[in-house]
Amino acid sequence: MPLFYDCLITSNRKYLDVLSSIPFFACELKAVSPYKRGFICGDPSITYPYLHTEAIPDELLIAGGIIITGLTIALGECYRVRFRGVSSKAFVKNLYISCLYKELGCFLFGCCVGQSLTNMAKLSVGRLRPHFLSVCGVTYASLNCTPGTYIPAVSCRQPDHRLEEEARKSFFSGHASFAMYTMLYLAFYLQARLTWRGARLLRPVLQSFLVLLAVYTGLTRISDYRHHPSDVLTGYIQGALTAYWVAFHISSMFKSSRPTLCPSPALDSPLSPHHTIC
Repeated sequence: MPLFYDCLITSNRKYLDVLSSIPFFACELKAVSPYKRGFICGDPSITYPYLHTEAIPDELLIAGGIIITGLTIALGECYRVRFRGVSSKAFVKNLYISCLYKELGCFLFGCCVGQSLTNMAKLSVGRLRPHFLSVCGVTYASLNCTPGTYIPAVSCRQPDHRLEEEARKSFFSGHASFAMYTMLYLAFYLQARLTWRGARLLRPVLQSFLVLLAVYTGLTRISDYRHHPSDVLTGYIQGALTAYWVAFHISSMFKSSRPTLCPSPALDSPLSPHHTIC
């Protein structure tokens, strides 16, 4: 069953990428509005100021995560094809394209799944960001509410409706989940592919740097008043679990020496340590 599952994923990856990205695009295109949750009067966690600049904006996060990880995977797979005697059992005969399609496809599939899960949580939970009152343009004094009472709805004075909707998408942190997924996935890739004996110290140093970079990205969301600490922690966990799932159960990076039941011509001889299947 696991082998059949691997073959099914490989042969239908482009369709799975599209399906898994539907919730992500539904949120990004504003097709679905977030749940409008109320708040407790006097709650200090949503009274922080709105900062117009971010330490790590969305463009930098996406470009950095995809370019760093994608470029490393592309270079690593090209090196394996050129120098490691890789063979392919995919329908694509070109070894370079086949290996890039499989590894980059798995990585992008995980990106779609992870961000779709994140956006589903944002829309369905509707947790208020720490700067909600500032974006909404109200204060507890202007609301004239009794501390400790629940306010189910509030009329915001914010003319930009998009900012108000974004202020209702705190749980959980997309920056933390995306950064942790991309950097941890790259750390797994280095563990599987960077097998040079001289890299015994280099590899853990690079992996530690990648994980610390992901952790720093999440921490900036707290200092920028974009997320609560629990939002960031949940994002870390979701991104890490997604990276582990894709790397060990979908990607072939840790399965190169395992036999496969996918339709393909049989090999004439067993694989040598330097002859792997991409």
